[in-house]
Amino acid sequence: MKIAQKAMLACVILALFSMLLFITCGEKGLVDLSCLTKKKDSLINKNLRQAKINISLSRKVYRLKNDFAYIEDVARQELGLIGMDELIFKIKKGNRGKNG
Repeated sequence: MKIAQKAMLACVILALFSMLLFITCGEKGLVDLSCLTKKKDSLINKNLRQAKINISLSRKVYRLKNDFAYIEDVARQELGLIGMDELIFKIKKGNRGKNG
């Protein structure tokens, strides 16, 4: 093989190796593609979780607007309200050992 051919072969090999490095590690290369794919998958999962939360909240809003029994239940649980014909009994805990 002549020196010119060896030099040409070395240049071609060097060029191919440089292209391989550029494709793998360069800007918009395989490493960036992998990172972007992971980020996209993470965002899709986050989006799905948010969609489920939105559906749940929209159902709650609908029930708060239209379901009187649900409104009453929420008022009882969150605000501690009672109905007009209901009584509250408070039982005091005392020491039974002192006076009998």
